[in-house]
Formats: sequence, structure tokens, C-alpha cells
Amino acid sequence: MEIHLNGEARSVSAPADMPLLWVLREHLNLTGTKYGCGHGVCGGCMVSIDGAQAHACQTTLADAAGRKIVTIEGQTGPIAEALFAAWLELDVAQCGFCQPAQITSAAVLLNNNPTPSDVDIDEAMKHNLCRCATYQRVRKAIHLAASRVAATAKETA
Repeated sequence: MEIHLNGEARSVSAPADMPLLWVLREHLNLTGTKYGCGHGVCGGCMVSIDGAQAHACQTTLADAAGRKIVTIEGQTGPIAEALFAAWLELDVAQCGFCQPAQITSAAVLLNNNPTPSDVDIDEAMKHNLCRCATYQRVRKAIHLAASRVAATAKETA
């Protein structure tokens, strides 16, 4: 089966009903997407599919075929760079387990809403659980990344 993953076409030989999470981790060796609960509740497996958040544990390979999938390994460009820098600067990660999904969700948010409010951030991030409870730092990092992307856009305009 063909999928479009992190900007390139990939051929995958796996059962059509296999969860995308296992395709990514076991067949393609992309281990940034995490297994947490397997029920689409914790958000550890969050990826972007066609520009929207998606639980890879609940998305089958057949459902992903022909769609644009982006994992943490494929996060590139100004928004991703701003998010990575803000995450480091504000020491967002504590244990780090949920951070690939948090950053992926934040990238989806900023791609769709470059100037999110706290309410927008809370709504977009509500599917990502963090056992370390770094939610306030996540919110601050998203605001910081958004402001930096906006400032860069102004400078280049």
C-alpha cells in the first residue's frame, strides 16, 4: 500500500487494517510516535493527516492510504523550527514521552491558526495528555513560537 509520509511516497507491505501507529514504528522505524493507551485517549500517538490531528493508534493503514501524513520526524519549516526552539528555551519537556505528539499538535494548530488564544490552544491540545502536567509551559511555548513566526514573516515581507 502507498502512503504519503513526511513529504515522500512510501510503499508499505502490511495488512490494511493494521493501525498506522504500528506501521510507523514497526515497519518504517519511525519511533517518535508513541504508544500510550491504544484507544485514542492519551494522544501519545498523535500525527498530522491532511493537516489535522489524528490518533495513529485509531487510524488504519487503509485509512491513511493516499493521505498526507506528518510525524514528529517530518516536522520541518518555520513553524516547526519555532516550536522546537520555544520548547527548549522554556524547558517544556519533563519526562519527554508526550512531547512528539504535543509538538505535532502544536504545529497543526499554528498551521491552521497562526495567532491562537489560550482557549484555542487549550482546545487544540486537549487530546494530548501529559503525565508531568507541563500544560502551562506548552501553552507558553506555543505563544512564543507563534510570535516568532509572525515576527519572521514581518521581517521577510
